[in-house]
Amino acid sequence: MKVLLAGYNIDADVLAEISRGLSRDDLTPETLSAAYARISRDPRPVDELRQIARKEVGKARQSNTRIVFEMGHSSVAEHAVFNFDVIDLSRLAIEELERFRLASYTEKSQRYQKLHDNYHLPKEIEGSEFAVPFAQLIEKQNLLYQGLLGRGIDPEDARYVTSLSTKGQLGMTVNSRTLELMIRRFASSQLAEIRELGKTLFDLAAKVAPSLIRYTAATDFESLTAADLRNGFKGRWERKRRLSRPCILVDSTKDADQKLVAALLHSSSTISYPNCRRVVKTMSRPERVAAVKNACRRLNFYDAVLREFEHITLTFDLVMSAACFAQLKRHRPLTLTAQAYEPLLGVTLPDRLAKDKDTAAIIKETDALFARINPRFPSIAPYLLTGAHRRRVLLTVNARELYHLSRLREDAHSQWDIRELTAAITKAAKEAMPLTMLLIGGKDKFQEIFLEKIGGEA
Repeated sequence: MKVLLAGYNIDADVLAEISRGLSRDDLTPETLSAAYARISRDPRPVDELRQIARKEVGKARQSNTRIVFEMGHSSVAEHAVFNFDVIDLSRLAIEELERFRLASYTEKSQRYQKLHDNYHLPKEIEGSEFAVPFAQLIEKQNLLYQGLLGRGIDPEDARYVTSLSTKGQLGMTVNSRTLELMIRRFASSQLAEIRELGKTLFDLAAKVAPSLIRYTAATDFESLTAADLRNGFKGRWERKRRLSRPCILVDSTKDADQKLVAALLHSSSTISYPNCRRVVKTMSRPERVAAVKNACRRLNFYDAVLREFEHITLTFDLVMSAACFAQLKRHRPLTLTAQAYEPLLGVTLPDRLAKDKDTAAIIKETDALFARINPRFPSIAPYLLTGAHRRRVLLTVNARELYHLSRLREDAHSQWDIRELTAAITKAAKEAMPLTMLLIGGKDKFQEIFLEKIGGEA
């Protein structure tokens, strides 16, 4: 693993002086946080507050510590932003890193780039009887991947036989408040790779902004709560059937179409929402349809639908491959909670690999070694599993974000696995709330759907 601090935000006046050849000792985002923290109580202009903070970096740091940590105004820390290069991190660890909503990530695509034989060997099993079988299996998976490429299989399909220990890389932009949470959570991780990542992030950020990252130690809440829950539920679920359909709509806003129209009326009037509901109940269906069409009539394919759509929510129980989950998790406004990977759920394979004997053999061998390692190293065993292996996910999404998901992931250019899953999600959504989902669909179909449902050019 290699992590580099690629950049951080610095006051523009400092950059201007550096460009003129002047030497500065205030190259830290802390002065911006300290200056902005004073805005609420200091009447002087903001640019003057920035100048004061730059002149006294020590006092700026003391101010940050007092305001952010002693007074609890944590949002001040969000004005400090860091860029990190994260290199040679496993796919399993990348899943943990990309769980944070208020950070931005751009990741190496294993769909378009060919993979090499670099993988992460967990420290936890070094010296154990599993270290050699682990490495041998990963190398077999990688050898099969190379063989599939040689047979003309595209990288986006061949990658389904490679493991979650495969190394990747990404660029990350994160503010100081989220970074502190990230470091604290990583300190509590069961994975040594994640703990090392957290320590490295802290060491790099603390050098330039020591006053903005404070609570970084592991906590019992982060370390023990999951085990407490598992123990509390023990004996209550084990005999239940494990298998299920890949997409089940388990809950959604009742009377969603009426409630959407009521939300649109609420923003367009001065009456209460309960009164809006009463008005909408008196409207005919054509009148409700007209209201939603008015909300969407001037929409372009790159526009988000109105925020009123966020009042409508849906919850799905999903079963998906690791390759599919890797894409879904990038939609950070979604509410996603996931179970551990479970070989009993089977695998998802592209058509060209579904009946391939070599692929079937490597999946079988992977499942067998997972079954041996998992009882002793339950947090490490998932490293072995492939992009084809599945997990169950609980997804809650509002209608506005579902439009975005559909537009991107149902587009003809999207990857087939997540395209199929998203199509199943939107099919269920349209059945539950057809008016709310009036224009949902892939970006490539936007004009066609718009003409059919609204009429005229978008």
